[in-house]
Amino acid sequence: MADETSESVRLDVGAEWDRRYAKPGFAYGTAPNGFLTFAAHHLPKGRVLSLGEGEGRNAVYMAELGCDVTAVDASTVGLGKARRLASERGVSITTVVSDLSTYRIEPEQWDGVVSIFCHLPPDLRRRVHRDVVTGLRPGGVLLVEMYTVNQLALGTGGPPVADLLVRLSDLLQEFNLLSVILAREIEREVLEGRCHSGRSAVAQLIAQKIAS
Repeated sequence: MADETSESVRLDVGAEWDRRYAKPGFAYGTAPNGFLTFAAHHLPKGRVLSLGEGEGRNAVYMAELGCDVTAVDASTVGLGKARRLASERGVSITTVVSDLSTYRIEPEQWDGVVSIFCHLPPDLRRRVHRDVVTGLRPGGVLLVEMYTVNQLALGTGGPPVADLLVRLSDLLQEFNLLSVILAREIEREVLEGRCHSGRSAVAQLIAQKIAS
């Protein structure tokens, strides 16, 4: 019974995002995330995994930079839009419809992992982040931007639930085996489609897996 309940919750997550992405246009726009454009020069031009990719704006941008991008998301509708956006832009991406509670990040398979506003329950987030560390190849780079708990007071996007938000200290602890290139909590304007709409409190991390 527990397994059936867990599967139902995962299906509900995908259905919720399908409903959001089924609306006309793009929920978060088609332009890439601003932190990603700032940090993308750190990414190797190899295999890059994008977690919680949604409608494809970030995956398509990285493909345009020459990366071999795999986009993972629970929403069939979102990834359908991602493939169409890639086709319109003349690039190719690989899409995988999967909830991150079941998606397996294979060890040492990725030159880069990108997680932009991919908010998960704390236990799942910690597990996924552990898998990210093992999934990076030596020299691989991680890029993360997430809303912090201070975002609740701003209300300009992101989940309205404290447990789904982070502090920079959380990210530093969860990625403590990586070498930090940049780590900061800041407020910045996030203007991305109809769902991200103003001054926002975010944590940003760039880190690299050093060869042992």
